[in-house]
Amino acid sequence: MTPHSPAERTALPLKPSERKCRSLSRMVGLARPRGARFSVGVVWGALATASGVGLLALAAWLIATAATQPAVTALSVAVVLTRALGVTRGVARYLERLVTHDAALRTLADARDRVYARLAATESTLGSVRRFRSGDLVSRLVSDTDATQDLLVRGLTPPLSALLVGGGVVALSTALLTEGGLLLLGGLLLAGLAVPLLAARAGRGPAERAAAARTELATTLVDTLHGAPDLIAYGAMDRARDRVAAADAALTTAARRDAGLLGLGAGASALIAGLTLWGSLLLGVAAVSDGRLGPIPLAVLVLTALAAFEIVAPLPAAAARLGAVRESGDRLFAVLDAPPAIRPADPTPVPSLPADLRIRGLRAGYADSAGETEVLHGLELEVPAGAHVAVVGPSGAGKSTLAAVLFRFQEATGEVRLGDVDLLRRSPEAVRHAVSGVPQDPHVFDSTVRENLRLARPEATDAELRGVLDRVRLDLGLDEFVGTHGHRLSGGMRQRLALARALLTDPALLVLDEPTAHLDPATRDAVLDDLLTAAAGRSTLLVTHDHALLDRMDRVYEIRDGHAAPVPLKGVLSTTTAGR
Repeated sequence: MTPHSPAERTALPLKPSERKCRSLSRMVGLARPRGARFSVGVVWGALATASGVGLLALAAWLIATAATQPAVTALSVAVVLTRALGVTRGVARYLERLVTHDAALRTLADARDRVYARLAATESTLGSVRRFRSGDLVSRLVSDTDATQDLLVRGLTPPLSALLVGGGVVALSTALLTEGGLLLLGGLLLAGLAVPLLAARAGRGPAERAAAARTELATTLVDTLHGAPDLIAYGAMDRARDRVAAADAALTTAARRDAGLLGLGAGASALIAGLTLWGSLLLGVAAVSDGRLGPIPLAVLVLTALAAFEIVAPLPAAAARLGAVRESGDRLFAVLDAPPAIRPADPTPVPSLPADLRIRGLRAGYADSAGETEVLHGLELEVPAGAHVAVVGPSGAGKSTLAAVLFRFQEATGEVRLGDVDLLRRSPEAVRHAVSGVPQDPHVFDSTVRENLRLARPEATDAELRGVLDRVRLDLGLDEFVGTHGHRLSGGMRQRLALARALLTDPALLVLDEPTAHLDPATRDAVLDDLLTAAAGRSTLLVTHDHALLDRMDRVYEIRDGHAAPVPLKGVLSTTTAGR
């Protein structure tokens, strides 16, 4: 078998272990912009650990020397140094915590920004972020992103500090007694390297099970809470509670196994420390008997060996958590690596001025389990400046796909020109300065009417907000809370609120995607009449399956087989349903 070239190796799929290790290194790479700050934190941590070891070693020398009853002046320097090391240890540990946590929290904030940005960029791509269930996505956003901080503070700083201090302690012990230094080196390697490696290896399985259990608990709990009315109506709430309880039990079992693993690691380290201490004592006593070591250096050697294991004490626990951190990193980068829905494009804002909308050769589709499905095959239509144009068609014809393209939620090929600007060549943020409207399922946030409106224009005054509410004939107070998903509002009120929010942006083109879906005929006619009245004088594209008020349209297009054909108003007789 011939070896693969570097390019071929890069293209080969990674094994699960290689993928997780790469995720771990990428998590560390998130802290690269603050590498200098972390280095300072490692130095402070090493100084704190060295001060602790030096404090015990100096105390051993001071006590052993005092037993010989020397002059008090002979001990004065050691007493001062003891106090200085005690103060230095506390101050250095505080500074290490301050610097490393500050850097880790800033890195965590950057990671969250990246996750939010990727979620925003991929929200409308069915094949990427939407493959995650809502509870799972929340778990990835919160718990898995927090693992970045855990890795940097507990998994990166202690090993580097131990490496810096451990060499100095072993050198001191070797200078006092060669075999004592070698024994201490072996003990530190066992407690600081072998035990953590075994703990990390043993923690892989429990970490994967804990991540799966945490995801299952989050998703089942969210599904149960959101679906509570239906579960109660169909008598299925008990089964749903049983699923939540089973997921919680699985997570509890995984947590117990993780705690047991941490206990075993701490116990193994304590055993190695005890054996090393006894070995150092026996070797030291033998050396004193041979005349190679004095009583005072013996005390220093033994207590230094005791203090030295403070250096590696955090490492087994950190290594045992490494499996969970790797799993979190793998889940985190699954979100960050999701492909964006829209390719990078020109960020220059589109002028929000009255202009003709001309669509030529538009091709677009959507992703599903079968792959990419194209529903628009070279579609062409026009919306003259200030005109009201409706688009109708059967279910799945591509009406909502057209709306998603205009909102720049979805990529497409062809031309979509608003005046002289091709919207497909501009970034979503640039397009949304000139194109706004009401999506098929507008989201209403659990806040006040004022805050829901100011999403569109934060600087809007209360007078402007009341004015736009009057335009859509919505009689609500600005301080009125609308509830989760706007449950305190009727369907028609939610649509009016969404339209008011769109009108605040003063767009050149207003796109209304099924604005009267799920409304009764009387409410539907009233809402649509008010929407069109509020949009008077503004270019409007109405995507609908209802024929109500189509006589108020300037043009009507029907989409069939991926193409749009103009239809005389009196010729629109077929009954259609909501499109994709």
